[in-house]
Amino acid sequence: METLFYLGVIFVLGALAEWLSPKLHIPRVVGYLILGLIIGPEILGFIPREFVDNSYIITDLALSIIAVLVGARLKTSALKGSAKEVIYITLFQSMVTFTVVVSGFILIGNLLDLPSGHIVFISLLLGGIATATAPATPLAIVHELGAKGNFTSTLLAIVAGDDAIALIMFTLALTIGSSLSVGEVFEWQYLINAFVVVLFSIILGAVAGVMNTLIEKIFTHHKGMETISTLGLIFILYSLSEHWRLEPLLSAMVMGIVMVNTSPNFDLVEKEIDGHLMELIFMLFFIMSAMHLQINALFALPFVIELYVVLRFFGKVIGSYIGAVAAGSSTIVKKYMGIALVPQAGVAIGLALSIQTLDGVESVAPIILNIVIATTFIHELIGPFMTKYAIKKSGEYDKSRL
Repeated sequence: METLFYLGVIFVLGALAEWLSPKLHIPRVVGYLILGLIIGPEILGFIPREFVDNSYIITDLALSIIAVLVGARLKTSALKGSAKEVIYITLFQSMVTFTVVVSGFILIGNLLDLPSGHIVFISLLLGGIATATAPATPLAIVHELGAKGNFTSTLLAIVAGDDAIALIMFTLALTIGSSLSVGEVFEWQYLINAFVVVLFSIILGAVAGVMNTLIEKIFTHHKGMETISTLGLIFILYSLSEHWRLEPLLSAMVMGIVMVNTSPNFDLVEKEIDGHLMELIFMLFFIMSAMHLQINALFALPFVIELYVVLRFFGKVIGSYIGAVAAGSSTIVKKYMGIALVPQAGVAIGLALSIQTLDGVESVAPIILNIVIATTFIHELIGPFMTKYAIKKSGEYDKSRL
């Protein structure tokens, strides 16, 4: 009973937040985040900590669908003219962000409240995490504005590629950093294992995408059942990927990529989800995500948190600009793509959580988690405004939605 009661409260208040946000001239994502923080355990406590701690099934459900839809934005026929642009910007903004964050923390780390013997290790881990961009926030803003065009499709394609790069760079940083911190010899086996995880995550997602395309043929004349079977495969894929210790977000994104490029009917399924489920999915994901945030983390290491946010922002903006120049992108892409990539949430938190039980990083893992949780709170409040501003500057939004 309690679970249904709390979900009912979230639905009703979420609907009110969706109605009120445009009147307050704030993105709906921010409205959901503020609502989740207020009614969650950190402020009013109307939704208890026990419910929040056991709600990962809800966020996983939402995130699995969001990841597939982000991957589905990588339709080769639609990206023929911008593939070079997507690749250049994705690579440059990831590498520059990593370099800026790592260099900044190594240079200034001694002036901060960080353990002196682990500054390089912490810097490498934060650099790897900084490359990730939250897929849910840009997709939610695009959905809210009804945005379509080159800037929008390029943005979502870059976001889709961020997670794979973030995973590889974080694993590399973890392997090198842990070896340096204890004075061990670097072992390539750790990196090989990381690339194996990435490879099998991609294979699993591709297999699920092909299976969905084959199953769709059974429901050619029944789009409702086609959508239901697709959702079922998404949930199966996500759970199997977690069970086999692969990367569920990467697998789900690859599934979306394969489906949109192999199925002639996936556009119809996407419209079904977009038309009937997306508002509910976004509402649940952002409200529940905000309930996991911890306000006290904001005051644990204030200067470290500020430095991470500033360095990551400049890394994204500068890296995106360099990539856009190298690709010969338009002025709009050069000026605004970087700020559209500021949001950061689930992927970053997932990477930080993944090291909490690892041997040899006990002194570093809690510091990383507190920094990521605190900066997620900041990024998810300012990020939607920046993404919305960038899309509006591109002119690709539906003016009737404002």
